[in-house]
Amino acid sequence: MSMIGNLLAVSAERLAAIVQQPSLVEALVYPEDGAEKADHLDIDKAWHAIHYVLNGDAWEGEEPFSLVVLGGEEIGEDVGYGPARFLKPDQVKAVASALSSLDLQDFSDRFDPSAMDAAEIYPQSWGEGGSEEREYLLDYFKQLSSFYQSAAQRNDAVLLYLN
Repeated sequence: MSMIGNLLAVSAERLAAIVQQPSLVEALVYPEDGAEKADHLDIDKAWHAIHYVLNGDAWEGEEPFSLVVLGGEEIGEDVGYGPARFLKPDQVKAVASALSSLDLQDFSDRFDPSAMDAAEIYPQSWGEGGSEEREYLLDYFKQLSSFYQSAAQRNDAVLLYLN
């Protein structure tokens, strides 16, 4: 089974309700009727590589880049690979600002497939590092940056989770 990174933008009011009743997380992540989740982004298996490229470390980093994929406060029960985490609207704005200040070429230049394989960056198949892998990562990075820009403009919070 694959580990897929997901982000879900929610209003500050909805986040407050979730904090008061963490059991609501599962219903947001897995809607009963199978309906599409509004303001949802699936970053596939790129989640760990994006974190690594932004932070230069497999699991750690400095804010705000450490918040982009693996940050936030845990909430609720296990939703696949651990509990969801949330970023408050001010953290979302900080992330959006940091991502907008990072030039796409700078992000691309940080892509080091050999170092990523040595650091065991999921899914541990970056070694060839051809243009296909780079484009895969850049495409998801662009989507992620756009997602955060939109969420910040709406003053939304963000739920992050792996499933």
